[in-house]
Amino acid sequence: MAVQAAAREPVAGTDAGVYVSEQSLLVAALLSMSGGYLDAFTWLSLGGVFASSQTGNVVFLGLYAASGQGQHAAHHLVPIAGFLLGASLAIRIRAPLLCLAGEIVVLAAVMLLLHRIPTAVAILGMSFAAALQSASFRQVERWKYLSVTVTGNMLRAIDQFVVTTDREAARGTGAMLTLCLMFLLGAAVGGCTTRLLGAWSLALPIASSICVLWLCRRHRPPPRS
Repeated sequence: MAVQAAAREPVAGTDAGVYVSEQSLLVAALLSMSGGYLDAFTWLSLGGVFASSQTGNVVFLGLYAASGQGQHAAHHLVPIAGFLLGASLAIRIRAPLLCLAGEIVVLAAVMLLLHRIPTAVAILGMSFAAALQSASFRQVERWKYLSVTVTGNMLRAIDQFVVTTDREAARGTGAMLTLCLMFLLGAAVGGCTTRLLGAWSLALPIASSICVLWLCRRHRPPPRS
């Protein structure tokens, strides 16, 4: 029931500083694709960790800790720490577009400096950037979602499909499934381009975030005089 209640929270219940364009399906789809892409990039380039999906990092942390492999366990603590820092900052300042701009800057820095900085610093930066995005954009139209994982979005899709039968619920199911597929697409594209381009493959999620920033800025109402 908690999932159902969260899934149906109306747009009017969101923060006053968030505008409808920031809750559009297009914006959510681009951010979800970026989430899958960043996970593929960090898994292939940064020693088998996830930038976005912290569930995977927690699983590996537990496995390595239980088998006494402290160094490997610590490797998975880094992205968790970076994500917590980024989410804390985003929730505190409540400025989605500023956080998105911050993500762009951090990803660009990692892209340019990847082979000049320690791997742990790059991982920390990637997870920090992913958290800035995830914690700032959590609603698509009338429904809550996460751009950095698919499990919660799958549950919300099922909840809408099974519990209710009206047209609005069908739209919610479609929206959640679309975001799951976009995350999958991002992971697939990220895996291919990372193998081909290495660090420069981060140009694609950076471009995607710039596109989201432009879309949100374009549709914001003009400031009151």
